[in-house]
Amino acid sequence: MGSGATLAGWLGRRNAVIAALLGAAALAWALTAALALGGMGAPGMPATMGLSLVAFLGVWVLMMSAMMLPAVAPVAALYLRTIRTSRPGRVVGFLGGYLLAWVGAGVPAYLLARGAGRLAAGQPRTAQLLAVVTFVVVAAYQVSPLKRVCLRSCRSPLGQFLRYAQLTGPLRDVRVGVHHGLYCLGCCWALFVALMAVGLMNLVAMAALSGLVALEKLGTHGLATSRLIAAGALAVALLLALRPDLAQALWGGAMPSAMPGTPAM
Repeated sequence: MGSGATLAGWLGRRNAVIAALLGAAALAWALTAALALGGMGAPGMPATMGLSLVAFLGVWVLMMSAMMLPAVAPVAALYLRTIRTSRPGRVVGFLGGYLLAWVGAGVPAYLLARGAGRLAAGQPRTAQLLAVVTFVVVAAYQVSPLKRVCLRSCRSPLGQFLRYAQLTGPLRDVRVGVHHGLYCLGCCWALFVALMAVGLMNLVAMAALSGLVALEKLGTHGLATSRLIAAGALAVALLLALRPDLAQALWGGAMPSAMPGTPAM
């Protein structure tokens, strides 16, 4: 009876954690969609969305919450079981640390978006080169040893949690969250660079990327998914190399006014 009650209690807490995180992700998606439909997701919008660094980080965290919380929900539930506590504050600390890692990633993301946008603005060949290089880099990283290490840690984090079980102090859960967040960042950063090139507030691209991240982290064939993404990125790079008009629409470049061979309106 004792072990059964303990298991039932943990399952109840696990389901509560997952439900809470999925609810938070749904709210973040709703707010992100409101911003995108309000103008931030307009075609030709700069990758920085014309925001200051502080404002960009606010939107960045909102987007990361929408896209990453569903994939990290089972991990947070596993952490709750590892530390064997029913205190919700400890899971909140872990999630706070996890998002803190992504906040840190927002600074280089902003600088990259601003720099690439300035290079691409009014420079069709530069925009094409940047677009092609972006997707080649994505493909190369998807099959790199570092990607495999980070993906393995994201898919099986129990070893990390057990190693840090003896940590003490008020920030112990935050430290574990940051540690896991860095592995997650190492796993996914190239995909987010691709998203920035397509349009950071592109809701269709965001949804597709969220699905790919979930398949990599939670699916049965995570490594195979990663390789398929690499093949897809290479295909996009080839398409962009052959179609300069499509490449000009990336990294905040101007949308082509007319397709080749058609009269401008």
